[in-house]
Amino acid sequence: MPLSFENFSRSLNAYDNGKGQWVGKSLPDWTPRLPLPDVVLQGRICRVEPFKADLHGEPLFKAFNSDDGSMWCYMPFGPFADLNAYLDETLRRIETGGFQTFVIRCLASEQPLGQASYMRYDLANGSVEIGGIAFSPALKRSSVATEAMYLMMRHAFEHGYRRYEWKCDQLNRASNRAALRLGFTFEGIFRNAVVYKGRRRDTCWYSVITEDWPMIRERLEAWLDPSNFDDNGQQKLSLSSLPVSEGP
Repeated sequence: MPLSFENFSRSLNAYDNGKGQWVGKSLPDWTPRLPLPDVVLQGRICRVEPFKADLHGEPLFKAFNSDDGSMWCYMPFGPFADLNAYLDETLRRIETGGFQTFVIRCLASEQPLGQASYMRYDLANGSVEIGGIAFSPALKRSSVATEAMYLMMRHAFEHGYRRYEWKCDQLNRASNRAALRLGFTFEGIFRNAVVYKGRRRDTCWYSVITEDWPMIRERLEAWLDPSNFDDNGQQKLSLSSLPVSEGP
């Protein structure tokens, strides 16, 4: 049987203000957040570190250049003709576009294989988006990529953020699937949201909120646990097969 409006409201920890109006959960101790610190995030199989042009630019461009250009299809930038073009665009987005860019380094090879950025901060409301995600062919569909996404998500929630966003082109099947695999909740589609590379983009919105995080964290950590991998590094259970446990 469907929940009544009152029971649905109570499930959200909303309350009646005494005038017959339901209002959201009280957050008496809330204060705006600060931007996330630029620190190294150390994992078991990867390290996520703040982007430095002189250290990461050339090896990242080399890793990206092993792709045929399709990795940039749904990005508003790329592919890049040369290293300088890649650095110019990356630094422009960091310096003027609000991108806080991190590099994903595989510990086994010690090679930088991808990048991702915190962006569109809403400090007053404790929200940040993960975007600008560029994975080289060597990083795609790997446990290193999953651990990197986990580390960046954990970094946000450990610093008191209440909302962590993922947005992508509705037609980008890989990105939509990745969001769901990582535990994001689909929230809807913003139609005619963006024009990029001379074409229309309808944008899918996904989020993880602070109430979700304990369940999402448990699930990701269970999948990343060494016991879930054989001697050849192959997963025993897929992340998609692991259920999200009920929260408190």
